Amino acid sequence: MSIDFDAVLKQRKTSATDRFEKIRSEAQKTNDFAKADDRFWYPERDKAGNAYGVIRFLDSPAGEDAPWVRIWSHGFKGPGGMWYIENSLTTFGEPDPVSELNSQLWNSGVESNKEIARKQKRQLAYISNILVVSDPKHPENEGKVFLFKYGKRIHDKIKDKMSPPPEFPDEQPVNPFDFFTGANFKLKVRKVDGRTNYDKSEFESATALGTDDEIKDVFTRLFPLQPEIDRSKFKTYEVLKARLSKVLDVAGSAPKAADDDAVINYDQAPKTRKARDTSEDTVVVDVPADKPAEADTDIDYFRNLAKTADETGDDDIPF
Repeated sequence: MSIDFDAVLKQRKTSATDRFEKIRSEAQKTNDFAKADDRFWYPERDKAGNAYGVIRFLDSPAGEDAPWVRIWSHGFKGPGGMWYIENSLTTFGEPDPVSELNSQLWNSGVESNKEIARKQKRQLAYISNILVVSDPKHPENEGKVFLFKYGKRIHDKIKDKMSPPPEFPDEQPVNPFDFFTGANFKLKVRKVDGRTNYDKSEFESATALGTDDEIKDVFTRLFPLQPEIDRSKFKTYEVLKARLSKVLDVAGSAPKAADDDAVINYDQAPKTRKARDTSEDTVVVDVPADKPAEADTDIDYFRNLAKTADETGDDDIPF
């Protein structure tokens, strides 16, 4: 069957606008799977892995007591190439199948088992509201309120600011979340020996966020934090155990979870997702849509999630 290309081109030319809208609509359907949560701010890193920004940690929103929520999660690759990326029920102090397995491996006393447990260890993340004071890569973010996900190392700097070491009597305790007496935080992200490093990040001197009217405006823009650890973001113990069995291919045949079709082999995932920075202290721990800017493939992104004990800065007990 011959094709009349002249007719095809004529038809395409006369319906260019309609075709564009149709294609854009289809593209949006693709993007919806991998759509980033634009409530969150991430510092964009350069090719060397460095990033800089100035942020202000903000106090708790109305009706909530703490200016952060904590989330434990697991992210690791199974022997068959499938990834386990799930929030952990230990967030609520409840049993979690990965933590139980890691406990057994660790307590076996066998070093090879302990190494497996380290690779499967849980990761700790905090979520707070922030005001972006300076974002050289994206100045359009300045003055806006975002959610910010960060890890133990940045949280330790917050704790040190609130409770400075007693051997340094010149350092006065500061609540960095306070609107009136808090302090801006200079986030300095570097690559040191191939790892993300935050050692040079530091707080500035204490100062008010702005005038009373400016503070009121910021307060009205705070995001609620408790929904970030809502039960809807966590699977049940039974579903997590079935998923873990599938990832680890226990006995060669894992039980089928209720949402088994949501288990994705990310080695074969499409590589059409928008890149963004996901360093250790800003990592998204739900099944993520994006990969970091410095990663060449999706699998590089998931390797970044599966961090060892010394990379996360957490203690050596992986459960």
